[in-house]
Amino acid sequence: MRVIKRYRIHLGTFAWILHRLSGLALIFYMLLHIWVIHHLSVGEESFNGIMEFFNNPLFKFLEIGLVGVILYHLWNGLRVTLIDMGVLVERQKLLFGIAVAVWLVTWFAIGAVMFCRFGGFALS
Repeated sequence: MRVIKRYRIHLGTFAWILHRLSGLALIFYMLLHIWVIHHLSVGEESFNGIMEFFNNPLFKFLEIGLVGVILYHLWNGLRVTLIDMGVLVERQKLLFGIAVAVWLVTWFAIGAVMFCRFGGFALS
């Protein structure tokens, strides 16, 4: 009888899954964006109605989340590109740590600016 071993998720697998999920989220956003832009061809009233619907606090926070998804996909994609080029292949975990750190720092900085602008706060 054959024994099925349990697959363990390693850091690389986790990075791979997050990269694929962020890519799927970006595809979903692009489809939504195309649908919204389509309303320009329907008429100004239709487009303004859609924009009014999206102009609420929930979608403002989702925009900050979208920036986070874009930035993760960017920084992890650069890491994957470096590894595919043969640069620092033996340091994949370190590169992932750096990519996550840069992702979080840039997301926090951009998200803070967006949050302040959404709330009408002035940045000094």
